[in-house]
Amino acid sequence: MMLSAMTTTPVAARSATYREVFAVGEFRVLFGSYTLFLIGETVRMLALSVIVYAATGSPLMSALAYAAGFLPYALGGTLLLAFADRWPPRTVMIGYEVLRTAVSVVLAAGLLPVPAMLALVFVTGVPSAVASASRTALLPDLLDGDRYVLGRAVFSMAAGGTQVLGFAAGGMLIAAVGAPGALWITAATCLASAGLLQLRLSHHPRRRTGASAGISETWQVNRALLRRPAVRALLLAQWLAPALMVGAEGVLVAYAAQVGAPDAAGLLFAAVAAGMFAGNLIVGRLVGPAGRERLARPLALALGLPLLGFVLRPAPGYAAILLAVSGFGVAYQLGLARRFLDAVPETQRGQAFGLLLTGTMTLQGLAAAAGGALGEVAAPALVVTLAGAASAVAALMSWRTLSPTP
Repeated sequence: MMLSAMTTTPVAARSATYREVFAVGEFRVLFGSYTLFLIGETVRMLALSVIVYAATGSPLMSALAYAAGFLPYALGGTLLLAFADRWPPRTVMIGYEVLRTAVSVVLAAGLLPVPAMLALVFVTGVPSAVASASRTALLPDLLDGDRYVLGRAVFSMAAGGTQVLGFAAGGMLIAAVGAPGALWITAATCLASAGLLQLRLSHHPRRRTGASAGISETWQVNRALLRRPAVRALLLAQWLAPALMVGAEGVLVAYAAQVGAPDAAGLLFAAVAAGMFAGNLIVGRLVGPAGRERLARPLALALGLPLLGFVLRPAPGYAAILLAVSGFGVAYQLGLARRFLDAVPETQRGQAFGLLLTGTMTLQGLAAAAGGALGEVAAPALVVTLAGAASAVAALMSWRTLSPTP
């Protein structure tokens, strides 16, 4: 991503291996902390949804409890991202884990009514964008060359694996110890993550200082990044096609009911996550750096094209295969990872990654909501098909950006 301060990694650089990535001690620490974060966050969202539904009997309130962990991301990404570069990354990550610990303890203790619980989760979730940006921007400091690309793949696989396994494990945990008990366990994972970072991660200095307020600087740097044609094109190439594909997920529950297998909804969601996991693993391990860039175009198209098969209303097993192939296509982003790293100045790296993550989560949330809204007036199979077509069109619109660098 850099224009000036970083050395560009050659496209034809030697392929790295996952063994080499995990041989870096500080990466293992960062990955361990991230895994604890994912586990705790998955359990917290599920447990909070159960508590809210038990208290209100309202599916809408339960859904809001689940979404409360995601909605603040857009707010934090537009107001606070400058702090991802102005504060040392270890300080940011540990501070956020301590905040999450306190929130989990308050929720587990049952001290607040439901509206106050939702407000607390929303407000304290705003800094999540800064913590995520700090974590992602630290990767290039720990991993060089192709190891950095594989490190990004490992993080993506961890997120996908959590989606496949996390909700099942969270459900069993809640059944065993109850929702408040699960929240106490979430607090323990937060403390463990903070302790791991404090004891095993070295201090890394902040990337820049700032005299202006963090909010105004966030807006200024975001605008500056978006004004760069190369950065803007890479952001859109990583935002649009996956977000439009996610629009299909907004109606998967309804689709399963439409084909007479309502219990298969979990299978359909798991198929997407499993495909993402497999794509990052296989493309990251078996394809070299130059090959990943050459595969970016067909893999980006693979996000949407398989979903066109839903026009035939396939049975759940076949639908799961189509969704898994679609999820596999997310690996196209590995072909853009090095180029995005080289496209922005090092002093703005944290905010650039934060902008990428903020746009990703915001657009995917909006697309899922739009898919659900469209499902109110159209058959779920048609909505999935339209989402696939829109994703494919978005990939074609970014065709030049997705082409390999000379």
